[in-house]
Amino acid sequence: MQNIFEYLHIGVFFVVYKMYDIYIATAALIATTGAHLIYACIQQRGLAKKQLAMFLIVLIMGGLTLYFRDDAFIKWKVTVVNAAFAIGIFISQAVFKVCPMESLLGKEIQLPKTLWAKISYAWAGFFAAIAVLNIYIAYEFSQDFWVNFKLFGIMGLTLVFTIATIACIYPHLPKDNNEDKS
Repeated sequence: MQNIFEYLHIGVFFVVYKMYDIYIATAALIATTGAHLIYACIQQRGLAKKQLAMFLIVLIMGGLTLYFRDDAFIKWKVTVVNAAFAIGIFISQAVFKVCPMESLLGKEIQLPKTLWAKISYAWAGFFAAIAVLNIYIAYEFSQDFWVNFKLFGIMGLTLVFTIATIACIYPHLPKDNNEDKS
């Protein structure tokens, strides 16, 4: 159920934008993100820092969009979030020597520390590239194109990068020694 909420905001934003406009869609984004925060707080009996940070970014950037009636703020939200992910992953790995990707997946997958570090740096680079690409698309293309990119483009690029990551990890996974005996 939690994963549905992760993408619900984007879907609601997209549908409301297509039906109305960017400002009503932004208000819907703020509302669904707030509802997700409340749901997560009740479900987890506490507040996760990631969800609170996401809500604050949406509230601030969305609030500025609505207050000034300027869609640039909501367009920058995507860049701010992805830049924060990129910087967070990079600093965690480079400065604190804590591998965020290993922290996320290390219980399920055993890989060499150097490979975990490479994966973390790759994802930091990916998020940085998305941050830059978002701003380029926001200012060089129409609002409709940007909204479509926000939903389909970023999701598609993330899927492709995830598959590429899996392809890099696959050769390092333990081989299954069970052979069928007929």
